[in-house]
Amino acid sequence: MTRTNHYDPNQHDAEELSRLAKRHLWMHFSRLGSYAETEVPIMVRGEGCFLWDSHGKRYLDALSGLFTVQLGHGRADLADAAAEQAKTLEYFPIWSYAHPPAIKLAEKLSSLAPADLNRVFFTTDGSEAVESAWKLARQYFRSIGQPQRYKAIARETAYHGTTLGALAITGVPSLRTPFEPLVPGASHVPNTNSFRHPLEGDENTFMLSVTDAIEQRILSEGPETVAAVFLEPVQNAGGCLTPPEGYFKRVREICDRYGVLLISDEVICAFGRLGEMFGAQRYDYLPDMITTAKGLTSGYSPLGAVICRDFLAEPFLQNQKSFLHGCTFGGHPVSCAVGLRNLEIFEEENVLDNVRENRADFRARIEGLRDLPIVGDVRGDGYFLAIEVVADSKTNQQFTNEQAEDLLRGFLSPRLYEEGLVCRTDDRGDPVIQLSPPLIAGPEEFDFIEKTLRKVLTEAWKRLKE
Repeated sequence: MTRTNHYDPNQHDAEELSRLAKRHLWMHFSRLGSYAETEVPIMVRGEGCFLWDSHGKRYLDALSGLFTVQLGHGRADLADAAAEQAKTLEYFPIWSYAHPPAIKLAEKLSSLAPADLNRVFFTTDGSEAVESAWKLARQYFRSIGQPQRYKAIARETAYHGTTLGALAITGVPSLRTPFEPLVPGASHVPNTNSFRHPLEGDENTFMLSVTDAIEQRILSEGPETVAAVFLEPVQNAGGCLTPPEGYFKRVREICDRYGVLLISDEVICAFGRLGEMFGAQRYDYLPDMITTAKGLTSGYSPLGAVICRDFLAEPFLQNQKSFLHGCTFGGHPVSCAVGLRNLEIFEEENVLDNVRENRADFRARIEGLRDLPIVGDVRGDGYFLAIEVVADSKTNQQFTNEQAEDLLRGFLSPRLYEEGLVCRTDDRGDPVIQLSPPLIAGPEEFDFIEKTLRKVLTEAWKRLKE
């Protein structure tokens, strides 16, 4: 495994960088006012599972950047792939043209995807992938004489992106409200969070309940108007919500019954996060499209993709028809070259095997924190886990909104960061801590994650009691 040269934090003044960031940089999903009296955290170097900030302090990246850096930071082999491609052909669009990196990566993805998912439409990120999938579903149905099919169904609390179409599919009200009215046609059904659910102890009945809700929504919307159902294999927002046994098998049957497309949103779950190349393979179902991004390049260059079954392309192979959609940087030559090399390294270094061999250990370490009174639930799959924190684990008492705000943003997030652990504290559902380390992580990294979480969660519980 080759690494890039180390970055010297002394090359830049940390205070000056923070001042410039406060004045000029509009950080995403950030409370800019919160930095009025504090420095902006600035990461300057990464190597393997670790990051260094502008002061030279080291952190374990237990979030893979943002569920993205599958192969770890600082890899010269991926940087070299980008450099070599930039020297050869730095940019050309795939609007009526093609180039070798896009062709080869499309073929590679088709070979890895299940069944007849053989057509690849490139984007630049996950939001664009979801947006493109909904647009493709709409135009596909219009092309086959069903123009009334335009609606999308997704799950409550599910996050699917920030563009207006993807945001309409997103089931997080607080993210949607500031931008309403949104693209019409999206509706939401219950997710698969069984924690505290009345049917928590009966997995099959719970599965029937949440899949019945999808069928009922299709019927209430009018089956002839519904184009697609968007589901993540493991739902991110809400805290790594896994499907009950039989869930996707029944959803597939329901979609087939009413002629609705099943879209597997795998912007996070694809490329090894769950121990398989695709989350649909982990849970043994056949989607009509898979939306991807993030781990496709391990974050070394921006790239997303919609991988489609063959029948979806058939209307666009006739006469002068075309899918009237595109992105300037979709299928960028440099990004595709990085993506192709990224997938080659997966095979060369047996990355999926590493996840499969270590996921039980990772899960056991986090499950071991259940003895803490603040830990209510541990859930997720593979290298994608969440801890739901509670006011009292004996009763699973929930925090008030004010308590959750104070706990997550006032204490846990800054305290974990102080201890050198980069993870995610999230309150889009009940408050959770999310963990998603690089897929090269193993017992040594798990030790640090476990010890740090135990220390900080113990402090949080004492603080609550005081």
